[in-house]
Amino acid sequence: VNDLNEDAEFDENGAEVFDEKALVGNEPGDNDLAEEELLSQGATQRVLDATQLYLGEIGYSPLLTAEEEVFFARRALRGDVPSRRRMIESNLRLVVKIARRYSNRGLALLDLIEEGNLGLIRAVEKFDPERGFRFSTYATWWIRQTIERAIMNQTRTIRLPIHIVKELNVYLRTARELSHKLDHEPSAEEIAEQLDKPVDDVSRMLRLNERITSVDTPLGGDSEKALLDILADDKDNGPEDTTQDDDMKQSIVKWLFELNAKQREVLARRFGLLGYEAATLE
Repeated sequence: VNDLNEDAEFDENGAEVFDEKALVGNEPGDNDLAEEELLSQGATQRVLDATQLYLGEIGYSPLLTAEEEVFFARRALRGDVPSRRRMIESNLRLVVKIARRYSNRGLALLDLIEEGNLGLIRAVEKFDPERGFRFSTYATWWIRQTIERAIMNQTRTIRLPIHIVKELNVYLRTARELSHKLDHEPSAEEIAEQLDKPVDDVSRMLRLNERITSVDTPLGGDSEKALLDILADDKDNGPEDTTQDDDMKQSIVKWLFELNAKQREVLARRFGLLGYEAATLE
């Protein structure tokens, strides 16, 4: 379950500020830094730089007041492109805030933001300002839907039906909320009690969230082998099993020839022995 960061800090331009040390961790000493760690740290730094650059860019777009929101939303519905753009740009920070809640779920933060932006655009197209509620409330639903669907579609080997995805997200969202209240990872029983659902149903749904490991996954370290290289083949019998099978076949053949010709032929045809194909008694 992921921790929510509701207390994000913004600079004077309104851009969200990341604590790079908190994200990257403590820097190891120069002498202990392996080549792989250097490459990994460089890739992480590039991601942080790209994220920081994006957050800096969207920070220049001021938030809209309730009155401005209604004004631009009405014009956007009439097809005014600048008003539509203003609605989108003024709410990009909302997408970032929501996207950060889905960190460590299989997609990079920038990918989550990109998916969330698609939901934001959809929300602008659908929003009706005459209904009396704020745009952020309406947009949050669309942003979350697009992000959650992207996570399910892009990180799963086996894709789930949309109605199952929605139900699973209810359980995961409840688990996140309980983790903050209880200060530990909630059990299936605790989630079931919170939602007033059967424990078996909750356990079954949570199992759908378990990751599937590819057999091509590298073993790591200095090994060049993949997981597939060390998995046993259930169809490939070892030498002991092969020897036992051969001994059993010899015993069966010896026993068959102790029968008369009629009995031997019936059994051989029934079970596919002595070169016959297996057949029914008919």
